[in-house]
Amino acid sequence: MAKHDQLLVGLDIGTSKIACIVAEASPDGKVDVIGIGTHPSRGLRKGVVVNIESTVESIRLAVEEAELMAGVNIQSVFTGIAGSHIRGYNSHGVVATKDHEVTQEDVDRVIDAARAMNIPADQKVLHILPQEYIIDSQDGIREPIGMSGVRLEAKVHVVTGAVSSAQNIVKCCNRCDLDVSDMVLEQVASAEAVLMQDEKDIGSVLVDIGGGTTDIAVFLNGSIRHTHVIPIGGDHLTNDLVIGLRTSAREADQLKRQYGACMTSLVSPEEQIEIPSVGGRAPRPMPRQVMAQILEPRVEELFEMIRDELQRSGYQELVAAGMILTGGSSLLEGMVELAEEIFDMPVRLGRPQGVGGLDVIASPMYATGVGLILYGHRYRQTPVKRMKVADRNLFARVWTRMRGWFGDTT
Repeated sequence: MAKHDQLLVGLDIGTSKIACIVAEASPDGKVDVIGIGTHPSRGLRKGVVVNIESTVESIRLAVEEAELMAGVNIQSVFTGIAGSHIRGYNSHGVVATKDHEVTQEDVDRVIDAARAMNIPADQKVLHILPQEYIIDSQDGIREPIGMSGVRLEAKVHVVTGAVSSAQNIVKCCNRCDLDVSDMVLEQVASAEAVLMQDEKDIGSVLVDIGGGTTDIAVFLNGSIRHTHVIPIGGDHLTNDLVIGLRTSAREADQLKRQYGACMTSLVSPEEQIEIPSVGGRAPRPMPRQVMAQILEPRVEELFEMIRDELQRSGYQELVAAGMILTGGSSLLEGMVELAEEIFDMPVRLGRPQGVGGLDVIASPMYATGVGLILYGHRYRQTPVKRMKVADRNLFARVWTRMRGWFGDTT
């Protein structure tokens, strides 16, 4: 590797799987994936850590696999955060410019003014995402620095999360000897990988269907306008199959991935599949259409909940670019067709883009992991270097960097 190359690592700690993706960023801005490691996730429920020991073991195995493939030692990662504890608020701040010209200090002050809002004591701010700036009643400004004016306003989207959930993610990474460079809302990360700038500008809704949760983000005029988390995901589909097909969870998940469909009309009534039984019984033949009959109502329920949330947000009529589905469960046959039928808008499958290297990552299931890499490449300031085994206090370094999120907890 050239000495100017940078190592970027995205660690997607999901409910159903842990994915560790390693990439190199060259000076010309190109990002190439050089390693990937995945392992079933054993310690999370609906996006939240419920068993630290199991989560640590799953992370360690995924990271070791990625290290082996990439031929590097991983020290720092960008990780995602999700779960029903996530909240999104739109806020507004106003300040007077000091010298009738907007400076970085003015921008910092107006952002601080916008974040001055009442949030629950157990929540901390994860992101402050600027939507637009207004200078002397002139709105729609994205880069205000250097512009003349006496009154600066900012409209922002504030994302908060439970302190304990964020701390548990950091603890799990720390116990794997990993430094957390930044923690990113998962739909923000996924948007980095699968949304085009035109879609962000004219209006679109990103729906990331994971194992335990479905994450929603609405974009308009180039920025996030609304976020929401629905505590239903692909695991609920698997559980429905466990009950309906009378098979084990592991077999139900494999059947869902291989034969699953969420529109009965897309499956031939004559097509037969073999259902493994439990307790040593012989496998049973069954029409594949039965699986679709089980899955279709659950997916319809999920889409109706998303539609209700869009209506509550007031953005349903403003997403002219339509809907982008991503996440592992979006690969279910008929998902795009059913979404188009329910939402009456254009729908496409969101596959990661903007990176080279390994082709395997061009799947919706890796959208968050690739997005974490792209987010880190765009926003980080301190390069992530190859790890050299040395005495270092990772826990202290993590909490020093994140003291603004968690308060003085060290």
